[in-house]
Amino acid sequence: MERALGLAGRAAAAGDVPVGALVVARTGEVLGEGWNVREAVGDPTGHAEVVALRAAAASLGTWRLEGCRLVVTMEPCPMCAGALVLARVAQVVLGAWDPKLGACGSVWDVPRDRRVTHRVEVVGGVLEEECGAVVRRFFEDHRG
Repeated sequence: MERALGLAGRAAAAGDVPVGALVVARTGEVLGEGWNVREAVGDPTGHAEVVALRAAAASLGTWRLEGCRLVVTMEPCPMCAGALVLARVAQVVLGAWDPKLGACGSVWDVPRDRRVTHRVEVVGGVLEEECGAVVRRFFEDHRG
């Protein structure tokens, strides 16, 4: 999670919401990293999780990320939670919960919905205070 927090700093430096993510193989090897790039590249799908999933898929040469873990500083939104399911990620480890748009247990629970074709294990609250503080500071600075 500390590595993901470092990646979140890259998003903040570019003026985007500070979220960082990485995809880790069963062996512990980091397959892909990402941070929010929506503002930097003008892409509404440029969320940290999607960027990290794309990088991991490119690294492996397949979209199937079976057995992999996604570590992310903030609870994924519905789009990102859906991407986790579709990529067949085994586990998501998240820092701060998102009570407004979270889709891994807060507002929705996409990865564990009984109707999905692949269920993702959710582990939440890892370095929760640190991860939440980064986002709170960002919005305090940008909303005055």
